[in-house]
Amino acid sequence: MERLSIKWRHLEINGETCLRCSETGKELNKAINLLKEVAKPLGVEVSLEEEIIGPEDFKLNPLKSNEIWINGRLLEEWLGLKNTSTKCCDVCGDFYCRAIEVEGEVQEIIPYELIVRAGLKALWESF
Repeated sequence: MERLSIKWRHLEINGETCLRCSETGKELNKAINLLKEVAKPLGVEVSLEEEIIGPEDFKLNPLKSNEIWINGRLLEEWLGLKNTSTKCCDVCGDFYCRAIEVEGEVQEIIPYELIVRAGLKALWESF
């Protein structure tokens, strides 16, 4: 059986994360459910790996948080998008965290639609 492998990396400190990562996680779960429905008749299994980034690793490179990898490539690569950064809050402190630019608009929370589109491109490429 073929596999669509999705990995989500994000900061977590004492079981908490920022709003940006928390909301991206919700969007990711919705996207995974749809991708599973689409992939099943094609004989493709969709898997999700959640990788927690600790505070020390986050401080070294805050842009590694809130990354979504699909079959070994960043979501931005699948969709031809640019990543950027904006100042975060809460758990992240005063760091500038990962965001993506879509048609000139900065998205701090990665929306369901983009995750699905990237997943479908990865599915298409596997055939």
